[in-house]
Amino acid sequence: IAITFDDGPHRETTEPLLDGLLERDVRATFFLIGRQIAGNEDLVERMEEEGHQVGSHTWNHVRLTDLSQDTLRREVEQTEEALETLLGGESYWLRPPYGTVDDADQELIDVPMIKWSIDPRDWESRNTAQIVAAVLEAAKPNQIILLHDIYETSVQAALEIVDSLQEEGYRFLTVEELLEVNGIEPEAGILYCSGDP
Repeated sequence: IAITFDDGPHRETTEPLLDGLLERDVRATFFLIGRQIAGNEDLVERMEEEGHQVGSHTWNHVRLTDLSQDTLRREVEQTEEALETLLGGESYWLRPPYGTVDDADQELIDVPMIKWSIDPRDWESRNTAQIVAAVLEAAKPNQIILLHDIYETSVQAALEIVDSLQEEGYRFLTVEELLEVNGIEPEAGILYCSGDP
């Protein structure tokens, strides 16, 4: 199973989350908002050093379907450049904000795109127990869990979810690892919602 986090990095919440994941020997996937990288470079470097997958959530967290092609390219490329400058040249997968992208936009994206299959709407409830219950009820192998590491309630929930699912025998992988173990070769411009082949 893969646990993913959107909208960071945010020092007050991302740092304790990284501490908790490290204690539990869990790798996650972080989709970062580009404009929030400045001032949090150490957190982003730590993500990579500790084996997490780092991806892009655009520069300003904007709905891709509302943008001109030029603006869309800029939103994606600016974040990619910030990550490449900080971490080195790689392919930084994209999570489209709100999980929406249309066919025309998909052709402009030159990396794989990741959605999710479990969404407890943690941003809405901000209730740790509710978030945990929703994820545990929906959890099954090869799923991609969506959370946001900008809320304390979500960070607490994430660590409780990890503890519970590890007890059930789940192993946490990055999204890239999840696709790989299922024999999926990720392609640019394709939106993946789970690790199911």
